[in-house]
Amino acid sequence: MSEAQQSASDASQQAHEKQLSLAALGAGAGGNLLEWYDFGIYGLLAPVLATIFFPAEDRIAGLIGAYGLFAVGFAMRPIGGLVLGDLGDRLGRRFVLIFSVVLMGLATTGIALLPGYETLGIAAPILLLLLRLVQGFSVGGEFTGSVSYLVETAPQHRRGFAGSFANFGSTLGMLLAAGVSALIVTFATPEQLSSWAWRLAFLLGGVIALGGYFLRQHMEEDGHKPPKPSLDDPLPLMQAVTKAPGAMIAAIVFTSGYGIVNYLTMVFFPVYASEFGGIPEATALQFNTLAQAAALVVVPLAGLATDHLIRRRSLLVGVFLAEAVAAIACFSLAAAGGIWGFAAAQILFGIMLALVMGTAPAMLVELFPSAFRMSGYSVSFNIGIGIAGGTAPMVATGLVGTTGDLLAPAWFLMFGAAIAAVGAFVMTDRSREPLR
Repeated sequence: MSEAQQSASDASQQAHEKQLSLAALGAGAGGNLLEWYDFGIYGLLAPVLATIFFPAEDRIAGLIGAYGLFAVGFAMRPIGGLVLGDLGDRLGRRFVLIFSVVLMGLATTGIALLPGYETLGIAAPILLLLLRLVQGFSVGGEFTGSVSYLVETAPQHRRGFAGSFANFGSTLGMLLAAGVSALIVTFATPEQLSSWAWRLAFLLGGVIALGGYFLRQHMEEDGHKPPKPSLDDPLPLMQAVTKAPGAMIAAIVFTSGYGIVNYLTMVFFPVYASEFGGIPEATALQFNTLAQAAALVVVPLAGLATDHLIRRRSLLVGVFLAEAVAAIACFSLAAAGGIWGFAAAQILFGIMLALVMGTAPAMLVELFPSAFRMSGYSVSFNIGIGIAGGTAPMVATGLVGTTGDLLAPAWFLMFGAAIAAVGAFVMTDRSREPLR
C-alpha cells in the first residue's frame, strides 16, 4: 500500500471511530437558535420599533426605516463571513463560535436597553443602526462556523445528520421568536408594548446568549488544526479563490438560487397570500409557523437520509427541480385557492425547503479542504444567501408592480430553483469520502 493510500485509509478509519457528540450538537445548534431568534425578533417587532426609534409623525417613513435596518443586517453578512471565516481558519472554529455568540448577545441586549427617539432624537436610530450592523456581522460567521464545527467533529457516516443541526437550531430560533412576539403582542396593552414590553423579547435574547456562551466554553476542539501563523502564508480566502475557484463559483451559484427559494417560500409567501389572495394576515402567519414546525422534524431526517440512503447532490437537484415544477401551482393556490389552498402550498414549500436545509450544510462544508474551509464556505454562502436571498422579497414585489402579473413571483421562484439545481449539479459530492 502506498503512503497516500495508507494516509487515506487512516483518515477514513479515524472518521468512523469518532463518536457523535451530543454536546457538540447542542453547542452548534444552540448558537444558531440565538442568532436566528435575535434576527427574527427584530423583523417581527419592526412595526413596534418603528414607533419608538423613528419620528411618530410619518408612520410609513418609520416602517421603511425599521425594515431598512433589518436589511442592513443582511448586507453585513458577507463582511462578517469574510472576517470571521478567516479567523476560523487561522484560530480555530471554537474561537469564532464563542466570539460570535458573545457579539450577538451584547448587540441584542444593547437594543433592549436603547432609549427611543423621544429621548435621544436622531441618535436613537443611528445607535440602532450600529447595533444591527454588529448583529449582521455576527451572523455572517456564526452559521458557517457552527456547520464547519458540527461536520468536522462528526463521524464520516453522520456528517449530514450533524450538519443539519445548524438549521435545526435556526428553525427553532425563528419559531421561538414567533412565539415570544405573539405572546408579548397578545398580552401587553399598546401602552405597555411601546414602553417596556418589547424590551423583554430582546432581553431574553441576551439571556439565551449567556447560556450559549457557557455551553460553548466547554466545547471540545474540532477536527480543524490551524496552521502555525506566518506572515508569508496567503490569506485563507485567497487560497480558496486560487486553489478551489470551481468550488467557490458552484457554491455561490447554488446558494444564490437557494436564497431566492428560501425567502420567497418562507418569508414572502405569507405576505403574498395576505396581500393578493385575501388571506387574513394572522392566518397566513399561523400556517407559516406550522410549516416551520414541520420543517423542524424534516431537517434532521433529511441529513440522516443523505448519510445512508441517497447522495446529497441527488437529493438537492431533485428537490429544486420539484420546487420549480410546483411554483406556478402553489402561487396560484395562494392567490385564488382560499385558506386551505394556501395552507397546503405553504406546508409543501416548508417541507421541500426542509429537505434542502437538512442536506446543504454538509454538502457545502465537504466542498472545501480544512485549511480554507470556513473562508471559502462563509464568503460564498453569505454572498448567495445574504445578497440574492435577502433581496428576493423586494424583487418579487417589484415584479408584481412592474408587470401587473400576480404570478410573476412564481416565475422568479422557478428561476431561483433552476439556478440552485444547476449549482447543486456542478458541485462535487464528497458525502462518501473522508473529510479533507
